[in-house]
Amino acid sequence: MKNKSVYHIALAMALNAIVLPALAAATGPGMSYVTNQEDAVSVIDLATLEVTRTLEIGARGPRGIGLTDDGAWLVTANMYDGNISVLDTKTGSLVRQVSIGKNPEFVRVVGQTAYVTFEPSSQSRGGPGPGEGNADREDDAKIPGHIAVVDLKSGKIVQDIVGKPETEGLEFSRDGSRMVVTNESDNSLGVYNMSTGELINTVSVAQYGNRPRGIKLSPDGSTYLVTLERSDKLLVFNERLELIKALPTGKAPYGVAFNRRGDRAFVAANRDKALEVFDTKTWEKIKVIPTGDRCWHFSFTPDDSRILLACGKSNEVVVVDVDRLQVIKRIANLKTPWGIVSFPKSMGSID
Repeated sequence: MKNKSVYHIALAMALNAIVLPALAAATGPGMSYVTNQEDAVSVIDLATLEVTRTLEIGARGPRGIGLTDDGAWLVTANMYDGNISVLDTKTGSLVRQVSIGKNPEFVRVVGQTAYVTFEPSSQSRGGPGPGEGNADREDDAKIPGHIAVVDLKSGKIVQDIVGKPETEGLEFSRDGSRMVVTNESDNSLGVYNMSTGELINTVSVAQYGNRPRGIKLSPDGSTYLVTLERSDKLLVFNERLELIKALPTGKAPYGVAFNRRGDRAFVAANRDKALEVFDTKTWEKIKVIPTGDRCWHFSFTPDDSRILLACGKSNEVVVVDVDRLQVIKRIANLKTPWGIVSFPKSMGSID
């Protein structure tokens, strides 16, 4: 991967901050895209909050999802087939599929490049963590995960970054020079040079708890948030990944995001069936919003007025009014929804 990619990532982030709010106003309410782990991709019209289309991905078990900056291509990580699908959002057609490896899970798309975490381990996801009595899972905890860097135009993997055991969420520094990855089984954060893929730092979180999953950078680039799924905590780091606070959350926190202003942080506590809201000045918990069952990921609408949560075990997308901090609608009859992103590209736990 060439050094210029760092410049491209930083430029894309800067342009998104300027262009996307204006684009949202110009194109109307927009769309949300939801991966159904037992089906395909549901498209929600944000003007009506109804499912209007289903996009067939030509693969099984879509989980991670991402959009190109212009919204033209949608990318899904397909667990059972070990690949990603690239879809044309206008026509709904499959552009191409790219073989990745076993258990692809999380996707981030920047420009025309997709970053995909995958885990070449012997067991499927969702079992007990390290030290919880499962010998196969213990063996899996020793196998490093990977991050595949995919050029979406060519359909080629341009870099395979070897990570730590059970790579999960990933985030980029504001200047685009570093990538930070959560490692569930290793109880650590891996920091990588974006140009070379070299591991430049490992930050252990083991003293605070187990299984880091969600990670998100604040809009001003000063603060990273990391959720510890098995320890019911939210870790707050500065830009140098030095711990500022460890906060209690509801049970099994996963998806995490800031609002666009950066004055509030939202955490999906999936086993408590709740979305928690924190004031980022005081880090006080200001609201617990009842949601659905196993809500892992969520997305703001482009105008920041609503949050849509993908709730896998209640087979619904739950819609929250951001001003009132209460549920205003449930979009039912989905099939184990996993991830969700919106266009024009919006704040959220994935994008």
